[in-house]
Amino acid sequence: MKKNSVKAVHHLVDTYPKVPLTVDCVIFGFEESKLKVLLIKSDLAFFQGKLSLLGDFVKNNEDLDDAAYRILKERTGMNNVFLDQVKVFGKPDRHPGGRVITIAYCSLLNIQHHALNIHENELDWYDYDALKEMAFDHLEIVEECHSWLQKRIQEHPLGFNLLPDKFSLRELQNLYEAILGVSMDRRNFRKKFASMDLLIDTNEMEQDVSHRPGKLYQFNFEKYEKKKRKWIGIDF
Repeated sequence: MKKNSVKAVHHLVDTYPKVPLTVDCVIFGFEESKLKVLLIKSDLAFFQGKLSLLGDFVKNNEDLDDAAYRILKERTGMNNVFLDQVKVFGKPDRHPGGRVITIAYCSLLNIQHHALNIHENELDWYDYDALKEMAFDHLEIVEECHSWLQKRIQEHPLGFNLLPDKFSLRELQNLYEAILGVSMDRRNFRKKFASMDLLIDTNEMEQDVSHRPGKLYQFNFEKYEKKKRKWIGIDF
């Protein structure tokens, strides 16, 4: 590279705006018919005692996706969680230290299948419905990711990964009501899923339950994949 070109590059680097970049992970879980979020207590004095998302700065030589998985691993010890990039948040006053842009990543997982190996800063699962105030703009980020999740679960069978291999329609409805935040008519809900023809009747009943035992079903993932290919025009 010519000397003038090198000087031009250095000038560009020196004058280019430098805005810190972070990643925040919004991890939703489902337990005891409640939607929960994995959170920690903020370690900044400015937000002392307030709940915060799992986040950190992106390293200069780090890909955004790599940063998200690194942060999740460092904060929780989990490394088998799939993350989706949801949205960028960049209001000038969102961070007390100055302008910081963050990229939100989201996941929905079965709490029973993902043990927390780290418990620093009171890392734990918190009820989504009980969240009132959080550090930074993290409550806004959680709300945005919840809206994204509500849309996703109506388009894809994400929720079935949160249920036992064999589940009742009562458990299925509890899951959808917890994520969508609405009460559903029992008859209409069951009629809708019956019309989708994606449930397999196991010919088994619930055991040791306090209510009237219901039938147990399994989700037909193979049939769903075939239907999905038809919907998008690639049936083969």
